Amino acid sequence: MGRQILVMAETREGGFRNVTFEALAVARRLAGDGKVSAVLIDNHADSALTEQLARYGADRVYVVKHPGLDHFSVDGYTQAFNQILRQLAPDGIIIPHTAVGKDLAPRIAARNGYGLVSDVVKVELAGDDVVFTRPIYAGKAFQKKKITAAPLVFTIRPNNFGPVEPDPNRTAEITEFPVSVSDIRTRIREIAQSATKGIDLTEAKIIVSGGRGVRNEQGFRVLYELAEVLGGAVGASRGACDAGYAPYPMQIGQTGKVVTPDLYIACGISGAIQHLAGMSNSRTIVAINTDPEAPIFKVADYGIVGDLFEVVPMLTEEFRKILG
Repeated sequence: MGRQILVMAETREGGFRNVTFEALAVARRLAGDGKVSAVLIDNHADSALTEQLARYGADRVYVVKHPGLDHFSVDGYTQAFNQILRQLAPDGIIIPHTAVGKDLAPRIAARNGYGLVSDVVKVELAGDDVVFTRPIYAGKAFQKKKITAAPLVFTIRPNNFGPVEPDPNRTAEITEFPVSVSDIRTRIREIAQSATKGIDLTEAKIIVSGGRGVRNEQGFRVLYELAEVLGGAVGASRGACDAGYAPYPMQIGQTGKVVTPDLYIACGISGAIQHLAGMSNSRTIVAINTDPEAPIFKVADYGIVGDLFEVVPMLTEEFRKILG
């Protein structure tokens, strides 16, 4: 039996966030013989973007443009999204578990009386049921849930679902969807330049992260060098951010970003429970610390007891040789 699945396609700086393609892959599995639709709310959307959604699995793309939606606001996006829902009435709605998605999804669910499962890391089909797995207790356990009444509404954590192989010959039906938006209670006056640079932490496949053991802001230079060679991003513990070694947008942990990279290299991080909550689900964890009793070693797949200022440059040089 086919389902009609609707995906919110999220853009960032003129391109799609990778989690959008992951959401389309999940949608294709759930749709079966049904259709996958994508909603693209972007005043600058062009044919290149819509064609990309088609290549990654969308059968239909609804493009929403409105002067009041030039920047994200939960009021504006909720109004636009609800107008689309009233017309399409999908069986399932998938929203990326990003800053935008975490703000928008609960509002969509509450306004329409839908159930919601957030921060999903696994989706399984059990007959006619869909079973969602999400982490609880700061990642120490996992919970399985089912939505007993349609539609299925859930957010997916980035980096947990592989996208489908894009098909260059695939096309989609493109429709411009007019919406009316009013009573937006917030206005964007200025967008400050982000203090971070490079790859988005939540979507990075490789992360090199530093803690208080990095000692100072200049100490992060060796981490940036390693991350550059590996094509990864640089993160930080709350302790490093509190000490002024790194800006807070780089913070990983319970009160920062939650990441699930393929490789997480923890440098000078002791492994406080708050930090582990943000990275313990990484696929491979390498810990570098001078203290052999540091808690980070309990979750690490590989541990190096040593001075990060000696170990990290050695790793950088070796990876530079291997990767050319």
